[in-house]
Amino acid sequence: MKTVSKYKLAKRLGPSIFEKTQSQKFALAAERAAKNKKGGRGRGASEFGKQLLEKQKVRVTYGLSERQFGNYVEEAMGAKTKSPVEALHESLELRLDNIVYRIGLAPTRRAARQMVSHGHITVDGVKTTIPSRKVYLGEVITVRDGSKAAGLFATFADKFAERPLPSWLSFDAKTMKGGITALPTKESADPAGDLVTVISFYSR
Repeated sequence: MKTVSKYKLAKRLGPSIFEKTQSQKFALAAERAAKNKKGGRGRGASEFGKQLLEKQKVRVTYGLSERQFGNYVEEAMGAKTKSPVEALHESLELRLDNIVYRIGLAPTRRAARQMVSHGHITVDGVKTTIPSRKVYLGEVITVRDGSKAAGLFATFADKFAERPLPSWLSFDAKTMKGGITALPTKESADPAGDLVTVISFYSR
């Protein structure tokens, strides 16, 4: 995806979908665009349009295709032990690439996805190149020994100290090992969007 495309998407879906658009410069540009739009004769978005935008916002934030995201929603709507909203949130957050990002090993989810795809991460000592792999309680996430000396992780300890670690995750910057200490909740892992609206979109 080209950078220019990211900015266009962020103007439509909100700056939170990409880390690079979470800046004062972008916020000011978006504010000016919103004022210009108010001066026109455009009508407000329909309920369907609002649901569609929210769905796109969550999907793009996690970097998923329409099919991938649809599969997560379908699975969540069939959950028997928790609500569809809780099940969807949990499934998205427990992706390996998302956890690598949440820990701080990568600056963005896209970078985390590449990091996993390139074989830098192991789960329970086994190298995995599947970003969507679900991580379970008790599994140990580690930077592969052969990758620890790479420039990619050279200054990680300093960066890790500057970034707060989510309460449901653990990670030791020295050994580069960690994992899930509890399942993510709305309070411990802020959702990327209104998941109630997303479920409503697919329930039509």
